[in-house]
Amino acid sequence: MNKASKTDWKRLAKMEDKDIDTSDIPELDDAFFQNAEVHVPPKQPVTLRLDADVLMWFKSQGQGYQTRINKLLRRYMENQQSHR
Repeated sequence: MNKASKTDWKRLAKMEDKDIDTSDIPELDDAFFQNAEVHVPPKQPVTLRLDADVLMWFKSQGQGYQTRINKLLRRYMENQQSHR
């Protein structure tokens, strides 16, 4: 982040759930979940040439390295879209 957060994270960490004002958030009832849909973009296999050290670093993080690469690319994409 470029800017320092003005949020008092220590105070929030000490709060209990009952102390959080959620009056502006509607309760989600059973009807909501019965009709809810999850939209996940389909994956598409690609051949991608990466620098060997970059690939080794991601693989060294353990299983799921391809998912982590995808999440990182998605964040970059969304960030770029929000700047336009």
